[in-house]
Amino acid sequence: MRRIGTPPDPKRRYTLRPGAYAILPRGSSVLLTFQSAPEPEFQLPGGGIDPGESPLQALYREVVEETGWRIAAPRRLGAFRRFTYMPEYNLWAEKMCHIFVARPALRLSDPIEPDHSVAWLAARDAVAAVYNDGDRAFLRHYFA
Repeated sequence: MRRIGTPPDPKRRYTLRPGAYAILPRGSSVLLTFQSAPEPEFQLPGGGIDPGESPLQALYREVVEETGWRIAAPRRLGAFRRFTYMPEYNLWAEKMCHIFVARPALRLSDPIEPDHSVAWLAARDAVAAVYNDGDRAFLRHYFA
């Protein structure tokens, strides 16, 4: 699996964290998550795959938690891994990121996840706004 971003520090121990994330286009815009804490950043909606969950099950759950939207017709685009510190868990992680594209189908509620809000950005603005290089690479490729 392709690594995007900073290489791992050979002196550091990383915990494997698989996750599922979505590009959610609508017209010329894309739905992103804005997470205000611990650091403010725009992200593809999604998150960790819980034990016993498939990437698709996690994707449906995480998108509702982070955006309040139900999705339809998810299609896998690919995957990448990145090595990062996750301050909310006090954890150095090897994140295995499964990337999907899906249709935002129905707004159910505000985001359930604390410190999360929804942002609709133009595709080119979304590419510039997301905080990690992997999200940026998949958005750039999708909207090319």
